[in-house]
Amino acid sequence: MVRLILVLGDQLSHDLSALQEAWPGDVVVMAEVADEAEYVPHHPKKLALIFAAMRHFADELRKLGRDVIYTRLDDPDNAGTIMGELLRRADETGAGEVIVTHPGEWRVIAALEEGPLPVRMLPDDRFLCSLQDFEAWAEGRREFRLEWFYREMRRKTGLMMEGDKPAGGKWNFDHDNRKRA
Repeated sequence: MVRLILVLGDQLSHDLSALQEAWPGDVVVMAEVADEAEYVPHHPKKLALIFAAMRHFADELRKLGRDVIYTRLDDPDNAGTIMGELLRRADETGAGEVIVTHPGEWRVIAALEEGPLPVRMLPDDRFLCSLQDFEAWAEGRREFRLEWFYREMRRKTGLMMEGDKPAGGKWNFDHDNRKRA
């Protein structure tokens, strides 16, 4: 059975968990869609940069032997949404499942979960901390101050630490950066 491997515009990494999960015969799907480009105002140069990066990444994947279906924003058959493009590509290829690395935006997650195709979301291991670890840290907190989370991550990983003390002698330099002009 063919599966669609969805790669989003902010997931352009050869080590992406969805790409690592791909089997021979699976099809990588990448799409420039109006829904993603217009959900908040973006500078046109930012969109051009993102789309250019996506196109280059698709070309890299093809050179590595991957089967890639890429939809450009100006494609007259562009469905305008990620799910619309997945449905179109599933119809073309006969794919019965979508594999994706966990998206970073709740609205994309909801669109994938609410769609008619079966979607398997794999963990996004490009970060030092998993989503589950962050959720465990956040559980029961009345206030989310990321400074506290970063301190815990520094202790846990040893990054930016000198022994058991923060490198540079301070945990946070924000106070020094908040002086009046």
